[in-house]
Amino acid sequence: MKLLENKTALITGGARGIGRAIALHFAAEGARIAFSDLRLDEATAELEATLRAMGTECRAYASDAGDFTASEKLIDEVVADFGAIDILVNNAGITRDNLLLRMSENDWDLVLKVNLKSVFNLTKAVQKVMIKQRNGSIINMSSVVGVSGNPGQSNYSASKAGIIGFTKSIAQELGGRNIRCNAIAPGFIETEMTSALPEDVRANWIKDIPMKRPGSPEDVAKLAVFLASDLSSYVTGQVINVCGGLNT
Repeated sequence: MKLLENKTALITGGARGIGRAIALHFAAEGARIAFSDLRLDEATAELEATLRAMGTECRAYASDAGDFTASEKLIDEVVADFGAIDILVNNAGITRDNLLLRMSENDWDLVLKVNLKSVFNLTKAVQKVMIKQRNGSIINMSSVVGVSGNPGQSNYSASKAGIIGFTKSIAQELGGRNIRCNAIAPGFIETEMTSALPEDVRANWIKDIPMKRPGSPEDVAKLAVFLASDLSSYVTGQVINVCGGLNT
């Protein structure tokens, strides 16, 4: 039996990068896949087609994870379409990097809304479903910079640090209902977001990684499979780094 057979997973920001890799790995382990992005486009259509070619029941949804009402509607739609939500991956995220001296209020507010408020929105909405089921796994995507900080990323670091505190609190609130909540803290992962960085910045990051290479979305997805599955049935409230030793 596959690790996620008969389970339904909802992945926000699922069409690209880490979210896409998680969707593919979950599908390979037998999960039904619901994934959302801000809009339906070529990337969402491509992932839907790929998942269906694997024999996976799936659907893409256009939804703004940073919007409270839209998040409630998304949860209702996924439950109506699939009958349950066993796994929630709060993966939606953006960057608007700048030194605090030059950071605009809008760039601060937008990053906190998309990265942190979205986790509140979706978790609050899904908890009703999972409490009724008396089962569930919530996986929140944090970052090593949420633990250690990073110059020019005060907004991003603050949002990812907030996710860690939120994760630990929700693990304590919902543990008695057999609902687990954990966070993944990726380090330097090769995605569209990191590929836009200047070459000297990339080189400096890699120099500081003990394993001397960036990670891949698949490295993160494999941990997500573990946290989503019953293999981690006694793991909750944890923050697990996927960073090649960068944050030790």
